[in-house]
Parts: sequence; structure tokens; C-alpha cells
Amino acid sequence: MNNPHIVIFDGVCNFCNGAVHFIINRDPESVFAFTPMQSEVAQELTQRYNVPDVGTDTLVLIKEGKCYVLSDAALEIAKELKGPWRFCYAFKIVPRPIRDAVYKLFARNRYTLFGKKDVCMVPSEEVKSRFLGTHI
Repeated sequence: MNNPHIVIFDGVCNFCNGAVHFIINRDPESVFAFTPMQSEVAQELTQRYNVPDVGTDTLVLIKEGKCYVLSDAALEIAKELKGPWRFCYAFKIVPRPIRDAVYKLFARNRYTLFGKKDVCMVPSEEVKSRFLGTHI
């Protein structure tokens, strides 16, 4: 995997894990690599890119040397997916404060809506190579 776009996600969140599988299934060229927010790799990347107020509710995308967070990260990911999902990027016209407010409202309630695991997910053998810093 040369220069992948790195998605940093909450590794214990059921919704977030589902989103990772969603991305994998719509990314046949393996453009994206993943690391849970709880990993050392994620901690190093968020420090290197000075991600403000990083927490497990912060989706982060490192793409071509740039760092995207919250709704910008989600829209940049959608733009790269196969199928109609790339058209979600049109939501970029919505001002970021509004998009991020909706994102944060959902993020605050995701455990209540979808639950969480006690430990980070373990990727299957066929996708394990796309995960960074999981020591598996």
C-alpha cells in the first residue's frame, strides 16, 4: 500500500467499525488504511498533524499530507468511494460549522444508538494489511 489515505476512527464504537467495513467494501483499490484512535500510530499522527481537541469522537483523515477532521474527513472519504457515495461530497456547500455541529451531535450519541465494544475490533485476515498499529 503506497501512500494510503489514513482513517483514524474510534476502535470500540460499533457504528465506527461498521463505517470502516463500509469504506473497505467500496474501496477496491485499497486507497484507505485504518488505525483505531486508541493506537499508538493514531496518537503519533494526531500529534504530528496538531489535531485540535482530538478524542474518540473525532474522525480524522490523513490524505496527501493534509489532515481533515469531523465532517470534512467524512466528506473527503465519501469523495473517494466507488458508487453513488462520492456525490455526498456535494454537502461541502453546507457551511462547516453547521456540518460539524450535526457531526458532533451524532458522535455524542453514537454509543447510545449503536453500542460499543470493550476492546478494539480485530480485522479479518483478508483486510488485516490495511490496518496500521494494531499489533495483530
